[in-house]
Amino acid sequence: MEKVLGMIYGLALGDALGAPVEFWEMKGIRERYGPDGIQELPSPALFTDDTQMTLAVAEALVAAGHQDLGAIMAAISQNFVAWLRSPENDRSPGGACLYGARQLEVGVPWWRSGKPNSKGCGAAMRVAPIGYLYQHDLPKLRRVAAASALATHHHPTAQLGAVAAAFLVKLALDHLPPEDMLPTLELETHGQVLEFDQALARLEQALEMTSPDAALAHIGEGWVAEEAVIMALYCFLKSPDDFLPTIRRGANIQGDSDSIACIAGGISGAYLGIRALPPAWVNRLEKSAYLADVAQRLAVVKGRG
Repeated sequence: MEKVLGMIYGLALGDALGAPVEFWEMKGIRERYGPDGIQELPSPALFTDDTQMTLAVAEALVAAGHQDLGAIMAAISQNFVAWLRSPENDRSPGGACLYGARQLEVGVPWWRSGKPNSKGCGAAMRVAPIGYLYQHDLPKLRRVAAASALATHHHPTAQLGAVAAAFLVKLALDHLPPEDMLPTLELETHGQVLEFDQALARLEQALEMTSPDAALAHIGEGWVAEEAVIMALYCFLKSPDDFLPTIRRGANIQGDSDSIACIAGGISGAYLGIRALPPAWVNRLEKSAYLADVAQRLAVVKGRG
């Protein structure tokens, strides 16, 4: 339970920390929050569509669990449509996610519902529960993560980004030494999509830079899947044993701050467990009790596998 709670709360806290400064330039962030940028959890601590869609995936996995891909994707599709129609879906949801959910709502099958040529990070921001549930079944992790991306983003980079994000959660749960994560990810993804290979190459260069701001800007802004996943990995690798610097680094970027901090927070929380997260932040987060309940039910399903 330590790790699944850390993962769920970690991604939601990263999301909530980055939410107020999404779309901001660094100059504006520093003018508003000081030279170190945003450091404290907002009040109220509200998460965005990133966590909402992650919870939709989690609820689908609780319902479908260890069934075949068709049953899992039927549950994910149903939960994406429920998210689409939720009155709480008012937090700057991504266009491709909305497009795919609308297609699913009118009966388009999940393998054709994704927005053509879209590789936005929405495909990767929501897959942490897939990495958790299928931690010990890598072929299924790959299939489910890629299919979950395809439902909203019809682009190979989005699918590989989703697999990579889920794979990094698996590696964190495995407690792989952080210095081994990048080469292990390269082995998993190499040669499949040129854009992802290029982003990994930029990460290698970024890790040699002294300025985190310059390093993250070198990788990108995180609006697309390959950049968001690789930027999140950078944030984790710079502080693998400390949760707060990881999500703070992800939140204070010029780009998709909530998604990067969300992905990074899920990896960090999975690696460190719930005890590494500040209890006051956990308690202040919206729907905190519900997040714990989802984590507990995911753990039960995983135990049945």
